[in-house]
Amino acid sequence: MLNWFDTHPRRVFAAIAAACVAMLAFGLYLQHGVGLEPCPMCIVQRYALILVGVLALLAAIFKGRAAHLGLGVLALLMSGFGAFVAARQSFLQWYPPEVVSCGRDFYGMIETFPLKRAVPMIFKGSGDCTKIDWTFLGLSIANWSFVCFAVFSAVLLLLLARRWARRG
Repeated sequence: MLNWFDTHPRRVFAAIAAACVAMLAFGLYLQHGVGLEPCPMCIVQRYALILVGVLALLAAIFKGRAAHLGLGVLALLMSGFGAFVAARQSFLQWYPPEVVSCGRDFYGMIETFPLKRAVPMIFKGSGDCTKIDWTFLGLSIANWSFVCFAVFSAVLLLLLARRWARRG
């Protein structure tokens, strides 16, 4: 399997990009199909997922060790950041604080603030970061997000280590 990382790094990057697209599609389904409101931490995780996917896609498109290393390191950093945010949200879900303050509701923002201030607030999300709305196999969305970001990080780290060790 380790040899596969050496001979097909572009396929690994493409698989990561495809997984990011699938995760984003599922998140949009949960939001628009099921009706779950994303919280501000969910929105940050989406941004991190978009960046990991775009960077992995670029690494899959470009040939060359330097492009793979540069884009791979950036994707690894974004994946680590996404894992950190997901871990923090998981911690908040397991140990909710006394006072929850994760954001305002959509209509309240539009009615209270001018459009110039309301639009950036929309991207902050409006759900409660400590609330668990959906689970699969006993894990919340934030838990699964952490698992996926951790897997991306491990695969990227292994791929980068193999690419760095390989000369040429």
